Formats: sequence, C-alpha cells, structure tokens
Amino acid sequence: MICFGVSIILLCTRLSNAAEPANGSGKVDPEPENWVASWGCAPGFAIGQEFADQTLRQFVRLSVGGNRVRIRLSNETGTQPLIIGSAHVAVAGREKGTIDPSTDHVLTFAGSPKTSVSPGSPVLSDPVDLPVQPLTKLAITLYLTRDTGSSVMHLLGEETGYLSSSGDETGDVTIADASTVAERYFLTRVEVSSSTNAGTIVALGDSITDGRGSTPDADRRWPDRLAERLNEQGLRLGIVNAGIAGNRLLHDLPEMVCGPSALSRFDRDVLSVPGVKFLIIFEGFNDITHPIANDLPEQTITTEQLIGGLKQLIARAHDHQIKVIGATELPCEGTPFYSAAIEAKRQALNQWIRTGKAYDAVIDFEAVVRDPNHPTRVRPDYDSGDHGHLNDAGYRAMAEAVDLKLLQGLVNRTR
Repeated sequence: MICFGVSIILLCTRLSNAAEPANGSGKVDPEPENWVASWGCAPGFAIGQEFADQTLRQFVRLSVGGNRVRIRLSNETGTQPLIIGSAHVAVAGREKGTIDPSTDHVLTFAGSPKTSVSPGSPVLSDPVDLPVQPLTKLAITLYLTRDTGSSVMHLLGEETGYLSSSGDETGDVTIADASTVAERYFLTRVEVSSSTNAGTIVALGDSITDGRGSTPDADRRWPDRLAERLNEQGLRLGIVNAGIAGNRLLHDLPEMVCGPSALSRFDRDVLSVPGVKFLIIFEGFNDITHPIANDLPEQTITTEQLIGGLKQLIARAHDHQIKVIGATELPCEGTPFYSAAIEAKRQALNQWIRTGKAYDAVIDFEAVVRDPNHPTRVRPDYDSGDHGHLNDAGYRAMAEAVDLKLLQGLVNRTR
C-alpha cells in the first residue's frame, strides 16, 4: 500500500519559506520559478483527423494551482509542421464549451502569438500571469491555420472538445456552430508556477489509468480522485495522467492507437515532466493479454521479459531521484482475452510486484477491486460492464487505496 503524509506538508513549508532577503537591503529577491505539471496526457501516434483553418477548444482540470500558467503542445509523432495561428487560455465558463472572458489570455511562443512546431518536436508557450486554484477547469483554444495532416492524438479524452467549421474563434466565448470531438489533440500538459507546490506525481499506465468506463466530462478517473484527495489534505502535489488505452510496456505495435510503448515514451512522458518527484507504474497488462500480439511470435512475452522491462523503468526513474511505486494488475476473467495461461502470467507478475522489492512502495489495486467471492473477476459493483474496466465507483476505490501517509517514508529516504 502507498502512503502520502506529513513530510509533504513540511516540504511545502520549506518551499514557501525559501525566498529570504539575500541582497543585504532587507528586500526579498524575486522568487525563482517553481514549475510543476498540473495536468497532462500522453500523445499517441499521428493517426488523428486532419485540421485546417479551424479552431479547437479543449478543457482540462488542474490538480494544483499557481500564479502563472504555460502549456505544452506536441508534434513529436507528427509528420508535418504544426502551424498555430493563435492560442488562448482561460478559465472555463459555466455553460458547456464556453470560457470566462474576464480570464482570457493570449498565449505567445517566444514572444509571438504564432508558432510552427516541427515534426518530432514539442513546444512550450510563454508563461502568462493567471492565478488559478486547485481543481480549476481551464480551456485551451488553438487556431490551426493550415492542413495538419494526420494529427497527434490521444484517443481516450473523456472530455468533450469543440471544433469550428472554419476560422479563428480563439477569443470567442462560444465557438459558433461547433462540432464536438472526444479525443485529445496536440495538447499534452498544463504547467503552473507557485512557491507552495511540492512537485508532481506521474501515473504511467494503460486504459485503467486513462479512465475507460468512467463518466465523460466528470473527471472520475482514479488519478482525478487522487488529486481531489491530495487537495482535501492540503498536499500540493500535481498529478499527470500518462495513461494510454491499450498501451504496452515492451512493444508499440500492432495497433498504432495504443502506442508508443512505455519504454519508448518514458523520457517524454515522465522524465520531461517539471517537478516530477513520484512515479506510479501500472503497466504490463496489455503485454500479457493483447489478442493480436499474442499471435505474433516476436511480440509474445514471458513474465521474466516483462519484469525486465519494469526494472528498466525503475532504474531510469531512480537515476533522476524519482521515487517509484508499483501497482498490481486487476483481474480480467469475463473479458474475451481471459485464459488460464494469461491468468497465470498476471498472478506471477503481481507476485513479483508485491514481493520483488524493486519498487520504493506498492499499491495493491487488485486487492481493492477483486470480487471476494470470485477473485479472478472485478467486483460487480465496480464493473463498467466489460469485466475489464471499472466504473466511477471502482476508480474512486482505486484512488482511495492510496494511503496518504506512505509518502512520508518515501520523502524521508531522500534526506
């Protein structure tokens, strides 16, 4: 089980007291920027729809607040330049798809309201002075001037976006005659700066972390609920949801929508995150169960190979002083890909996660969601209906399995 606790409060206090007079004049020098990621998603391959002369508005809920905001856009898997003609950030309005115009800010990139993002590259916006509270819903609106080609996409948005038929409507309260999109496009992080934020947790996973089966537009994934719990306790840790539905640890293919693999995207989705202090790894299930991959000899894996891949992630995180928490895989009986052989691999993997002592801590998600009367199945009241993914109640139970006292021990080990 994992814990988060008093040491985080002490860490936050040290951060907030860091700015002291240093120039002999009695004046406090300006505080250095303390950027942490407050929201994030992991981009997949460039297989999304094409955009041209259209405005795209996407909504995100922050995990921690700050005094300044910047965004990160990704064209890292794209094959054509991404041309942004205009970009805005604002607090979401009360009506669906709208913004609060009093909070609207033009975003710039190296001082310009326009930018061109080369294939294979990300881009950070310049910071804007926009005070935001934890759990604030923001709107990020982009005007895509020219044909993007197949766009960089995150398939499982679980948050409705709005798309104009044509033209630049980035500053409008409502996008006129908008169509809706269910995926995420180009936007991969929102970062905030505040002296009181203590860092970021990255949740690296697959569709369970991505929230498949949760209620759209309601922020009911387990990392969302964990963000709420941290804020209830006054712990200023951001959460980045780096889950990709169908994602695997060792292989990208055969399905483009599920990649890149956790090993290949680790630097991008974990190590590049500002303020990352903790990593929760919840990967490996699809390596075991993927029905197409299991028909391909070069992609059929053993439990030992899977453990080897997890050890690679742990070592890479530890090299950057990131504490790593392992999570056990959930039951899957009742799904089309369940078999005795797959169940044996899952049990062996979970046994290693629990007892292998490779992680700094372990969250036993399986113990929380399995049916006590049928342990190879998820509890009926947590089942979204497909026997493999959870509903809102199940994801809430997962988040509440994170004991908010264990981080105290993890922080103490870094002293």
